[in-house]
Amino acid sequence: MNTSTLASTTPTSKTQSPRLLAGLLAGLLLSAAIAAAATAAARIDWLQAHGFSALTLAIVIGMLVGNLGYQRIAPACGPGVNFSKQNLLRLGIILYGFRLTFQDIGHVGISGVLIDALVLCSTFGMALLLGTRLFKLDRNTAMLIGAGSSICGAAAVMATEPVLRAQPAQVTVAVATVVVFGSLAIFLYPLLYQLNLHWQFLAASPLAYGIFTGSTVHEVAQVVAAARAVSPDAANTAVIAKMVRVMMLAPFLMLLSAYVAKKSTGSDKAGRAGKAGRLAIPWFAFGFVAVVALNSLAALPTALVAHVNDADNVLLAMAMAALGISTHFSSIRTAGIKPLLFAACLFGWLIVGGAVINNVVLRLFA
Repeated sequence: MNTSTLASTTPTSKTQSPRLLAGLLAGLLLSAAIAAAATAAARIDWLQAHGFSALTLAIVIGMLVGNLGYQRIAPACGPGVNFSKQNLLRLGIILYGFRLTFQDIGHVGISGVLIDALVLCSTFGMALLLGTRLFKLDRNTAMLIGAGSSICGAAAVMATEPVLRAQPAQVTVAVATVVVFGSLAIFLYPLLYQLNLHWQFLAASPLAYGIFTGSTVHEVAQVVAAARAVSPDAANTAVIAKMVRVMMLAPFLMLLSAYVAKKSTGSDKAGRAGKAGRLAIPWFAFGFVAVVALNSLAALPTALVAHVNDADNVLLAMAMAALGISTHFSSIRTAGIKPLLFAACLFGWLIVGGAVINNVVLRLFA
C-alpha cells in the first residue's frame, strides 16, 4: 500500500471508530431500556399468575419498537442491538448455570432424569420428522421450535440460534410458539391433574404431577404457574424436574452442532465438504456446564449468586429485546400458520407422549 492510499484510508478508520462506539452504546441503551420495561411489567400480579416472564415480554416490546419507527434510528443503534442479540445472549446462557446444581439430579432420582431425557429426545426427534417432512418447514425453524418445546422454551431457542445460524424471523416464530402453548399449559395442566385423580393414569400425587409438569411444560415460569395451582409440593418437584431438563441443554447443543456439521457435509457439493461441514462448537455450552459445576460446590455466597441471577435476567432480557427489534411482522406473516400447527402437534405429544413416558418409567422404578 502506497503513502497516498494509507493517507486516504486512515481518516476514514478514525471516524468510523467513534461512530461504531456510539452505535454500540446507543443499541445497548435501547435494549436495556426495553429489558427494564419488561422486567417491571413482569412484576405485575396478573402477568406473574399467567406465567409471562420478563423474557417473553421483552421480545414482545422489542417487536413493537422494531416495527413502529425503529428503522429511523437503525443505523445509529444497529451495532449495539447486534451485540445484545449475539454476545450478551451467550453470556446470559453461561450465567444461567447459576440456577442449577448437580445435586438437583438427586432430588428427582434416576427416574426423573430418564423421563426428562426421553421427553427431550422423543420431542426433538418428532420435530425433525414432522417439521421438515409433513409441514414442509425449513430445517432451522423446525429445529428451533423443537428445541423450545423439548428443553426450556425461549432460552433453548435463543441458545440454539447460534449453532444453527438462524434468521431473526425464524427465532421469533419459535419463541411465539413457546409463548402460545406454554401459556395454554398453565390453564390446561391443573385440569389434567383433576382428571387424573379420577382416571389414575399417573400416580395421584403432587410428586408424580410435579415430575410430569416439569418434564413437559416449556418455560420455567410456566412450570411454576402450572404446578403451583395444585400445591407447593407439586411446584417444588416440578421446578427440580425442569432444572434437570434445562441442564441437558449443554449436551444437546454439542450433539446438535455435530449433527448440523454432518448434514452440511452431506449436502455440500463441488468438493467444499470440508469447509461446510466444519463442526461449529458452541463454546458457551462448556461455560454453562462449568458454571453449574461451580454452583454445585456452593463456594459462592448465596447473596452473590442471587445478584448474578438478577444480572443474568437483565442480560437475557436485553438479548430478547434485541431479537424483537430485529424482527419484522412481515417476516412472521410470511411464515404462515404452519409453524403454529406444527408446534401444536409437539404440544400434543408433550401431553400424551409425556404422560406415557412418565407412567412407564415411574412404574419401572416404583
